[in-house]
Amino acid sequence: MDYGYVKVAAAVPRVKVADCKFNAGQIEKEVIIAEGRGVRVIVFPELCLTGYTCGDLFAQQLLLEEAEMGLMQILNNTRQLDIISIVGMPVPLNGALLNAAVVLQKGKVLGVVPKTYLPNYKEFYEKRWFTSAAEVSARNVRLCGQTVPMGSDLLFETVEATFGIEICEDLWAPIPPSSTLALQGAEIIFNLSADDESIGKHAYLRSLISQQSARCIAGYVFSSCGFGESTTDVVFAGNALIYENGVALADSKRFCFEGQVVVSEIDVEYLRTERRVNTTFAACRARCAAQEAVHISTDPAVAGRALNLTRMYDPHPFVPQGPALDERCEEIFSIQVSGLAQRLLHTKAKSAVVGISGGLDSTLALLVCVKTFDKLGWDRKGIIGVTMPGFGTTDRTHTNAVCLMNSLGVTLREVSIKKACLQHFEDIGHDSTVHDVVYENSQARERTQLLMDIANQTWGLVIGTGDLSELALGWATYNGDHMSMYGVNASVPKTLVRHLVTWVAEHDVDMASRATLLDIVDTPISPELIPADEQGNIKQITEDLVGPYELHDFFLYYFMRCGFRPAKIFFLATNTFRGVYDDATIRKWLKTFCRRFFNQQFKRSCLPDGPKVGSISISPRGDWRMPSDASSDAWLRELED
Repeated sequence: MDYGYVKVAAAVPRVKVADCKFNAGQIEKEVIIAEGRGVRVIVFPELCLTGYTCGDLFAQQLLLEEAEMGLMQILNNTRQLDIISIVGMPVPLNGALLNAAVVLQKGKVLGVVPKTYLPNYKEFYEKRWFTSAAEVSARNVRLCGQTVPMGSDLLFETVEATFGIEICEDLWAPIPPSSTLALQGAEIIFNLSADDESIGKHAYLRSLISQQSARCIAGYVFSSCGFGESTTDVVFAGNALIYENGVALADSKRFCFEGQVVVSEIDVEYLRTERRVNTTFAACRARCAAQEAVHISTDPAVAGRALNLTRMYDPHPFVPQGPALDERCEEIFSIQVSGLAQRLLHTKAKSAVVGISGGLDSTLALLVCVKTFDKLGWDRKGIIGVTMPGFGTTDRTHTNAVCLMNSLGVTLREVSIKKACLQHFEDIGHDSTVHDVVYENSQARERTQLLMDIANQTWGLVIGTGDLSELALGWATYNGDHMSMYGVNASVPKTLVRHLVTWVAEHDVDMASRATLLDIVDTPISPELIPADEQGNIKQITEDLVGPYELHDFFLYYFMRCGFRPAKIFFLATNTFRGVYDDATIRKWLKTFCRRFFNQQFKRSCLPDGPKVGSISISPRGDWRMPSDASSDAWLRELED
């Protein structure tokens, strides 16, 4: 099963200017390498059969004949291969000369795509030799004894995907041909290019490709000339780049003296999901006339080959790496603070009430409150931190909660819930030695009642602490910790909460608070509803009960953000977490995720307000609108099968 992936390649062969026989041999070599790696479509640089820098030699009949002979050589020598190749060459037509991409497979030319925008400024003189596709009315061309379709708007359709082609300068135009091709159905764009190097140009080029692939919600495979082109006035670095919806998947080594083949997989299934969800894309597509595609057959044996996935997936998709993590944390924290500030001002609240457990989520909520009050110029004493020890509260978490509130200078209140819960058990006839769901949930609801009443006492708002991961799993007590008056963490995943708290500890608090925060980060995640063991250690570890949050956040991202089916998520997880979790463990927790995600929707259907901070929100008023009685049977059945 290919899970919607199409393996593509961008090749940069060695070239000898005007030596078509040599160039054809280099192209063949790269095609054979790519075929061996399971590539379905490979693209080569602009005019790679002749070399881009032939200059006035393009007017020589011998060069044009040699180019066609070189193409025939490639057709003959790759006749047995199923791979689709896109080769750049000059193509004569009715007295004109086209700078064209030639698509070929199994000894046949499938189509010719001429370049539309010919640069004729600074170091470029293409109009001296070539005619633009916009000036050609013919829809067919004779090449290598075959009459084949031709046009800048040609689409090519395989079993796996539909692709289109543009050439070099086309990408730099105000409205690139790829924009129209994407709206007409192209899911992957291939670009044959001859971009010379200059200071700063490479970064701009990458930005351009990234933006175009994102704007078109498409894969973009780019191949540019490399070593061997004339260096009379310019140098070509051999850029091979593969992007998907704005994200770089693979790139070549620049200024390499040898040929290169860069391979990755475009996730066409993901792109189709993104296009379906993006109503703006659909609205633009409605204004674009449909274009019939050139159909390309695929050998069933080739189509059925097992997928060898080479692209890497981040095991923590919500957590960027390197300096970007600090930027992400600062931005999220600012969004949370801004959202809470507006809500406090609008409601004319005089206090913010937060239940502080000594755990990560309540700590982050408290930090957001502190920063909000500071930015508003309000006294931190208006923040009422309430610690509510229960049957499972440990000395470590209680001490951390008290120390943190004292060092931050907020108002501390402590209210034990033990007597109230014991009275409640007596009232409803529950045996307090039976540590079941009644025993656990009554504590969560008692805490919520206390917070709500204290907020009423102080003319304040209860600030929610629950995070995105808990809400996705329904790991919250209905009308207990599930409820608040504003939930600042509602779209922050658990794997990111830890980094946010660490970031604040390292950037925005005093030394005493920093020490407490870092200990909280190191404390095992627990609801602390079951009494501790004989040594006073936490007995109820959340991730032992519901599964590792790094797995659940991985599942959540690809389920909600990308719309992937369970089998594909399992496939990605087993590849990504190889050596960390075995297949049985991943399957177990993925089943838990699917079951709980569906069964616990009723809790998400009535969530309090809270700010969206990332690409995923589970608010019933925003990103996720799902019936509470939707069936999970199909998802669980696929995992069983």
